[in-house]
Amino acid sequence: MKRHFKRWIWPMMAALPLMASVSAQAVSISPQMIEQFKRLPAAEQQRLARQYGIDPAMLGGASSGSANNFQEPNQPLVNPRGSQQVQDGQLAEEEPVKVEEGLKPYGYDLFAGEPTTYAPVSDVPVPADYVLGPGDQLQVQLFGKESSSHTLIVNRNGAVAFPDLGPIQVAGLSFAEAKALLMTQVSEQIIGVQASVTMGELRSIRVIIAGDAYRPGSYTVSALSTVTHALTMAGGLKEIGSLRDIQVKRNGELVGRFDVYDLLMRGDASGDVRLQSGDVVFVPSVKATVAVDGDVRRPAIYELAGGEDMADVLAMAGGALPGAYPAASVVERYNQSHQRSIVNVDLTSKAGLNMHAKDGDRLMVRATTNELDGAITLVGQVARPGHYQWQDGMRFSNVIRSLSADLTWNSDASYALVVREMNLRGDVSVLGVDLAAAVRQPRSEADILLMPRDKVIVFAERDAALDRRELGAMFIELASDETLQAMTQMQADELDAGLGSLELARRDEPQPPKPTPTNQQGANQQLQTNGSNVVAGVVIQEDQRSDQQAQLQLANKLKSTVLLALFQHDELIALSPQLTRKELLFPVLAKLANQARYNQIVQVVAIEGEVSHPGLYPLVEQGTVSQLVSLAGGLKESAYLTHAELSRSQVSDARGFRIEHMDVNLADVVYGDTAADIRLQGRDRLNVFAKPDWQDTPTVELRGEVRFPGIYAIQRGETLADVIERAGGFTEYAYPYGGVFTRESIRKQEQLEIERVVTGLRKELANRTLSEQGTFASVADTNAMLAQLEQIQATGRMVLNFEKVVERDSKNNLLAERGDLVYIPPMRQTIAVMGEVQHATSHRFDERLTVKDYLKLSGGASQRADEDRLYVIRADGSVMIPKSSFWFGGEQTLKPGDTIIMPLDTNYKDGLTLWSQITGIIYNTAVAISALNII
Repeated sequence: MKRHFKRWIWPMMAALPLMASVSAQAVSISPQMIEQFKRLPAAEQQRLARQYGIDPAMLGGASSGSANNFQEPNQPLVNPRGSQQVQDGQLAEEEPVKVEEGLKPYGYDLFAGEPTTYAPVSDVPVPADYVLGPGDQLQVQLFGKESSSHTLIVNRNGAVAFPDLGPIQVAGLSFAEAKALLMTQVSEQIIGVQASVTMGELRSIRVIIAGDAYRPGSYTVSALSTVTHALTMAGGLKEIGSLRDIQVKRNGELVGRFDVYDLLMRGDASGDVRLQSGDVVFVPSVKATVAVDGDVRRPAIYELAGGEDMADVLAMAGGALPGAYPAASVVERYNQSHQRSIVNVDLTSKAGLNMHAKDGDRLMVRATTNELDGAITLVGQVARPGHYQWQDGMRFSNVIRSLSADLTWNSDASYALVVREMNLRGDVSVLGVDLAAAVRQPRSEADILLMPRDKVIVFAERDAALDRRELGAMFIELASDETLQAMTQMQADELDAGLGSLELARRDEPQPPKPTPTNQQGANQQLQTNGSNVVAGVVIQEDQRSDQQAQLQLANKLKSTVLLALFQHDELIALSPQLTRKELLFPVLAKLANQARYNQIVQVVAIEGEVSHPGLYPLVEQGTVSQLVSLAGGLKESAYLTHAELSRSQVSDARGFRIEHMDVNLADVVYGDTAADIRLQGRDRLNVFAKPDWQDTPTVELRGEVRFPGIYAIQRGETLADVIERAGGFTEYAYPYGGVFTRESIRKQEQLEIERVVTGLRKELANRTLSEQGTFASVADTNAMLAQLEQIQATGRMVLNFEKVVERDSKNNLLAERGDLVYIPPMRQTIAVMGEVQHATSHRFDERLTVKDYLKLSGGASQRADEDRLYVIRADGSVMIPKSSFWFGGEQTLKPGDTIIMPLDTNYKDGLTLWSQITGIIYNTAVAISALNII
């Protein structure tokens, strides 16, 4: 067997590389050769494959690759249009496919491919009605008394030469008829022998594809080929070719028409006739088309066969989607003046469906509204936000049945809102609900009836406790939508104008974060060594801040745009438990502001002062002061109940705009006095005052050498001496002269001054670079000084003589404030030397040494020092400027804990005037921090 196999396998193997590179002249490999190759052991198949550099899958044997790469022998391969052909055994890299926008003609992608081989198919099942002709092969297997096999070929006369039986005429017979004939002849003429008849290789036929095919021409195809096979070989149709009237002509006569839409839409392939040699498949040009767009299942451009109405066109498009509104469909059509016109068509009526379709029509099936019909929408701090079915007689307690099961742990159970549409225009009114009473007492007065399309809002008790990670991720994703950004930019002015004097859009606008020292230092490192680049670096930093501010403003406006559609945005409704009170109220307030018209005050009120959530709120129907307080989360502990102020706006054409003020006794309101519970009007503003002298337990901290250091609560009017006395006074080791006192208000002021100096330095640096010539402070020195300055955190130290404080001297004994810090150090025995000296360090105090002596101990002044501006920072924080570097005695005497400062020579920095301020801030702050670090 192997010898017989090698007689044909070696030439076949040698021809395989050529077969891989030549697509139009493919070598035909018979099924017998393939079957013998399959019978070889797997090791022999692999050896032959390696020897000739082929994949065994090409011959149907054991494959070394994926089974998905297997192709049937001689099966025509089809590549997408535009792809390059196989070259040198490898597929060339495909060019990117250009995606066209808009509607595309329907059905053309069925044949949209280019065949890689035109070899006829020879190993497919043969149907019983296949008509035999010259060139077909019949495989006859005889068994019984004798066993043999014969390959019979139909000759040009239409007969097969059967051994021992002679010629038998089979041309024109179907395969089933020829099979029966041969079996009968064998059984009658050869006694004791029966026959099994199968088809061998099929004959090839030549057909012509003409018209608007993609590659018209003459093709050799299998005798089993149909119209679709032939069109596939030709690469399909051009977009001007007709899919509805493909014609088959035989000997000049029309023998069949094929409507591809029957196959694509109904699975009817009856028109896909089998071809015969010499047939012509003609593709005419398309005659009429209609486009279908909108809410249909298959938007596309469809070809008309003639006589279709809108019902047929809609059926071709797969019908309308569930969200469509066919009654409001339109047809764009060319009128008699050859201009585009609009025709309304109701596709739910008989007349609309029977409307005749014309060439060039464009049917637009519009979508319905996103509003749910009669649904109740539940948002906010609820366990299951979403839409719920409204039923007649439905009450608030039917939506929220249990305070524990239907609300979250952070829900404000004291008050909820119901937003209700009043008219077809969409105007809304707001109703307040005592949530706890409605749930606990079903069908009571508090348990109000709900109406279709009501929106129920439940607020969070503490906005700071909300987990907003998923909400933030959603807004980040929306921020990348360029279309939404453009829409937000266009609607921003309109939104601000609609909100008007409410100023809600700017109320929560985020401020740009200040650059951290690390980030700023990294930005400074980008500056180059020449003047122009320094200016460019400054400008870039300013531009970056402007861009950051613009991005934050856009993000805030984007958030506002999305929140306006809160009750229609399913994803946002699902995340509504993560929204703050102001965010939940934003679309309601915007709607109330928008619906306010002439002689109608906007139904919005405000509350300020000692309530949990001050701000703007919708005016509920029949709303009172007590309801507004409940809506704002209730009164704080510090609220002053006997006196509050209600400011009311009075608007008239005669007197214009006026504001009246009314006193409100909140104590009577809280205890249920209906007479004191004033009815509110639009634009009312309630101010809840704090109790006189109210403080949230302010404290002062004492550290160091006091008898009882710690944190002490203070009352208004208490002095530092009082607090020190309560702490037991100073210990015997205290050093009051070196005491440190810091105050929060001073620290904030110092921090602002540092920021002002940094900003001024940047501007002066840019101005000098643009206006002067010559050398300036180096970029490296500038960056180093700016980085050092920006890293400084102000301490808020204030010079104070604690010896006189405890003596209750009126000039030193200050009133204590919240956050004050007093540190009394132990006795110090050092003098520090800082600044531009050779070795900045601390030295043991010796009352015999002068300033000059301590400078010598530190190596003396450096090259950059300014000896004329030498000064001393006392241990108490005061500054002394020596009259002479040799001073000694009196007030000029050094004391333990003092610090000698040798400043930087500003002239060394090319006259940059701010350097003196900068070095002063750095050194003075360093001394204060050094004193505090001893704590």
